[in-house]
Amino acid sequence: MNIQSSEAEVAGQRDFRQYIASTFCATIAMMIQSVAVAWQVYDITRNPLALGYVGLFQFLPLAIFALPAGALADRIDRRAMLAISYVVQAACSALFVAMALETPHNLMPFYAVLTLFGTARAFAAPASQSLLPRLVPEERFPRAVALTSSTRQTGVITGPALGGAIYLLGPAIAYGSCLVFFSAVAILIATLKVRTIAAPRTAGSSRLEHITAGIAYIRRKPVILGAISLDLFAVLLGGATALLPIYARDILHVGPMGLGLLRSAPALGAATLGLTLARRPLGERVGMTMFACVAGFGISTIVFGISRNFALSLASLIVLGASDMVSVYVRLSLVQLATPDAMRGRVSAVNYLFIGASNELGEFESGVTASWFGTVPSVVIGGIGTLIVVGLWMLAFPDLRDVNRLSDVIPE
Repeated sequence: MNIQSSEAEVAGQRDFRQYIASTFCATIAMMIQSVAVAWQVYDITRNPLALGYVGLFQFLPLAIFALPAGALADRIDRRAMLAISYVVQAACSALFVAMALETPHNLMPFYAVLTLFGTARAFAAPASQSLLPRLVPEERFPRAVALTSSTRQTGVITGPALGGAIYLLGPAIAYGSCLVFFSAVAILIATLKVRTIAAPRTAGSSRLEHITAGIAYIRRKPVILGAISLDLFAVLLGGATALLPIYARDILHVGPMGLGLLRSAPALGAATLGLTLARRPLGERVGMTMFACVAGFGISTIVFGISRNFALSLASLIVLGASDMVSVYVRLSLVQLATPDAMRGRVSAVNYLFIGASNELGEFESGVTASWFGTVPSVVIGGIGTLIVVGLWMLAFPDLRDVNRLSDVIPE
């Protein structure tokens, strides 16, 4: 019995390492592709609103498919669902390669492929997030979240800088490298030995009730609702990543390599803090720590917005990323620990819908406000808005504010 238990533990560690490797490769591919698309789109149009549409066309399929994808993740093999989604993402990279081999003048093909890419991500996210708790024991889950997030952020550090360097060889080379990475991720996920157990459909529930059960559950858990909505509005208002090509080209004058470094800076702060959290998880006053760090995110956004010094801009983005890492760590831990396994796919889908709104829709918001008010004022206004949200959420969600330890939160 002890031998079987030991073998199971070794297998679980192997699968977790494989999951971590797939996370790193997928992040590298997404970052390279993000840099290539952003630079190419802005190079063609020189219009900040075009960069906003890059985020919008990735968000729209997320808004449409996130909830059905979460319901599907609770009914089928999450591993297979995740692998298929990465096959589709690899196909999107192949389409970008084909477009890059010509001289593009029309952005609609870019937006069409980004829509397909966003659809694949909508199905990948709930499958990935709800698969992780199956790979580690519950008592190790917060550390696994920190390690996974840190690994992802390490990819965000290296990916944009690598993408900026590869882009100098041509956009087709950049997109081709993404194709290789996404294909490798699909293989890593498909060969995981751990298979999820599909949850039976709740007796007497309609298909619509099954799909929307994640929303109903979150509404009953103010700690989860407060955490994910705080992240939504903070990043929606304070996110300036969509405007980094403008800062790199027109404000800081640092070119594609500088853009890669700017894109990597938040991840450097996040990865460093993530590794620290993996070794020393948050102890007490988790809720207040989360609010303080989101406020730090807003202040760092303001500093970045007004900076004209490349070193100061990088430093502010590093602090921004470290602050955001705490929010990610607390939010993901709360969402999974406070949710029963049979509901994790649907709850994770709602969580990803919120986060996707804050990221992709936030890029669109940044592009629109930059076209209205100018690049620098839009970033500064967003940072101030983040600070206002922190104050309001502290009053509106006292249960989240008063969370002491992550272990205090339990599912219904």
